[in-house]
Amino acid sequence: MRFIDEVKIEVKAGNGGPGCSSMRREKYIPYGGPDGGDGGRGGHVILVASSDKNTLQELYLRKRIFAKNGHSGKGKKMHGRKAEDVIVKVPLGTVIKDEHGEILFDLTRDGQEAFLAKGGLGGLGNPHFVTSTNRAPRYAQPGIEGESGIRFLELKSMADVGLVGLPNAGKSTLISRVSNARPKIADYPFTTIAPSLGQVFMDDGDGFVMADIPGLIEGAHEGKGLGHRFLKHIERTRVLLHLVDVAHPEGISITDQFNEIEAELKGYGESVFNKPRLLVLNKVDAIPEDEREPLLEEAAKLGLTYYTVSSVTGEGTQQLLRDLYDQVRAVHAEELAEEYADDPAQEYEDVAAETDEED
Repeated sequence: MRFIDEVKIEVKAGNGGPGCSSMRREKYIPYGGPDGGDGGRGGHVILVASSDKNTLQELYLRKRIFAKNGHSGKGKKMHGRKAEDVIVKVPLGTVIKDEHGEILFDLTRDGQEAFLAKGGLGGLGNPHFVTSTNRAPRYAQPGIEGESGIRFLELKSMADVGLVGLPNAGKSTLISRVSNARPKIADYPFTTIAPSLGQVFMDDGDGFVMADIPGLIEGAHEGKGLGHRFLKHIERTRVLLHLVDVAHPEGISITDQFNEIEAELKGYGESVFNKPRLLVLNKVDAIPEDEREPLLEEAAKLGLTYYTVSSVTGEGTQQLLRDLYDQVRAVHAEELAEEYADDPAQEYEDVAAETDEED
């Protein structure tokens, strides 16, 4: 199935049903008065974030989402039935924009809802228009038209850790070893053509989510190769894991590989470039131990904490995961501190709630 992370759709909520203009007519009740019922509400168009989804494929195929109109009111003050809402599940990390590019919703929590188009209210029946001078109004409201428009959906993967590096740096092999992700693995560039998410489980039962971002090339931030389409998937990550191939088939040095990707991150934006990251010297199993010293000295000059690992044999991955987990937790703690900086009462309520759950 093709990976879809950008979709343009047309939405139309249902119109409200018209109110009813009716007069009560029953035997022995000569002056029954108005008894028209109200119209029903039109159906809403709602998107719901779900951890069960990982692509916008369904909406890409659907293109249009139209809800039904509300039902008309009837005599004897029978109100029209409201129309059913149209509810569509989308992946976590879905951003919804209007025709002008303004962000309307950013769905980041499981179960979070976004009303793409609200159904119109039903019209009022004629009993609502009774006055002292008009005891038998013959007028009822039509239903209000439902909202409509064009919406643009963009998916930005939700992950704690993002793997970045040149094509064939070994990102897919690493994520398949340390997590439950099973991406396609081959020895040719651009094997990975879509972000792959995997859950990493630690010994204490906790863990974090890791994302394998397709290989970047020079000029990616300008749209070359896979370009912006996949760079955006690292915007939400907390930590970046920068992989370089110490046994590059074309002999490209660690420094050159590192600088090429760093330039793309910086070109994309400061929000990405300023993320904390760790450097991973991958495929060390291809380098004899007595020949690794120059590589380590070169890596030390790059300014990042570095690790030597082998995605194939698993060498060095356990220490990497432990330190990576600590880094993710530290960044998460900083995010919470910033979030509650202006509202200490909320922090107290959240801590109290967690305490109650533990008890």
